[in-house]
Amino acid sequence: MARGVKWLCSYKRTTLIVCSINIVVALYVLRSLYGSLYIYSNRDLNNVVKYTPDQISRMEESIRIRKANEPLQLVKLQVKEELKRDEKAVELPMEVRRKITDEVLQRLRSLNTNANITEQREAIESWRKEKLHEFKELSHGTGGLNSTILQEETRMLIKALDSDWAVLSENIGLWIPAEIINQVHDDKPEGEEESEEEILPGRPVPPECHAELHTDYDGAAVRWGLTHHKESAADCCQACLDQAKLAKPGEKKCNIWVYCPSETGCHSPDIYQHKNEECWLKYAEKPRLNFKDRYSESYRNLHPNAPLIVPWVSGVVST
Repeated sequence: MARGVKWLCSYKRTTLIVCSINIVVALYVLRSLYGSLYIYSNRDLNNVVKYTPDQISRMEESIRIRKANEPLQLVKLQVKEELKRDEKAVELPMEVRRKITDEVLQRLRSLNTNANITEQREAIESWRKEKLHEFKELSHGTGGLNSTILQEETRMLIKALDSDWAVLSENIGLWIPAEIINQVHDDKPEGEEESEEEILPGRPVPPECHAELHTDYDGAAVRWGLTHHKESAADCCQACLDQAKLAKPGEKKCNIWVYCPSETGCHSPDIYQHKNEECWLKYAEKPRLNFKDRYSESYRNLHPNAPLIVPWVSGVVST
């Protein structure tokens, strides 16, 4: 019996201890969550930009100056002019405007399908003058107008076709764009002939280099261009001349130079990627062309990435 009582007391004590631990853990978790929220809110407050009184006064002064410089009077005048123009403009009845629209469209349809903007403008202007002349005759009684209503409507049409034609055109949706005339401006000085030859970057190529644009000569490589770059075609040619002068007995002397002036690189049927400023020094007893001017259609069928025009510039020098 004593053992049962002792066991029961031990069970209750264990339960109380476990519950106490759970309560302590729960309180600790709640305190941690509250602390993290407090830190996060303080961090947001610290990130808010704080301006000094001097900066605030400068911003207020800037806003005041900007508002003072707004062209309010000009805007008011423009609005006033628009209102005056709208008040003076004649408001024609819907049926009259629809009839005018139909007649204008009929006059435009009578033109050729290839009529330009000038012809369309002339046709509409001719129609407007005809109608204006017709209504003026009616207003003077030559057309037999006796009704006061008809006379008032005629005067409205005359005003709409004369001084208010721009407003009437806008109301009926008539808009013909201004004709664009392209003028060729010749800024070339007098007496200077136009040069058809392209200009190579860098200093001019000397005559002894015999530079040929869009040309690629074949030959045995004396100096590989993959690791031999020059700033200009003239420098590449000079490198060829220097190599020929300094060549040792038995070595091949450069008599062909090939240069890549294109910033995007130059095409070649080999496996290498040829970049800008590559300078190839070559030798050939009888120089022979690889490519000239344009790549042939058959070649481009075999090499789809090839451009239309040969990008290289080459020259054969005498050594």
